[in-house]
Amino acid sequence: MCTMIVEKVKIEGSGKGLNGWFKLEQANVSYDHPFDAPFEHALNIDFVNEAQGVGARVAVELSEQAARELVRTILEVLDQAETGGHLSK
Repeated sequence: MCTMIVEKVKIEGSGKGLNGWFKLEQANVSYDHPFDAPFEHALNIDFVNEAQGVGARVAVELSEQAARELVRTILEVLDQAETGGHLSK
């Protein structure tokens, strides 16, 4: 049995939904039963702008392995960008 785990984080960026691009303001990260992915549990991320309603949402459901690999890859790319002098401090 798994208890749903949910964390919310303020973010800055853009997402593309059914009506085109919109400003992202929050990500909701959870570990729970997915709606569509063929797993018993998944790492679920909803990128949202709640002020713009339900259409301003991009959702992903990842396996544990995929989520860990994504985190590793994101950190690797940011490290490379920093080493290359592409990140402003």
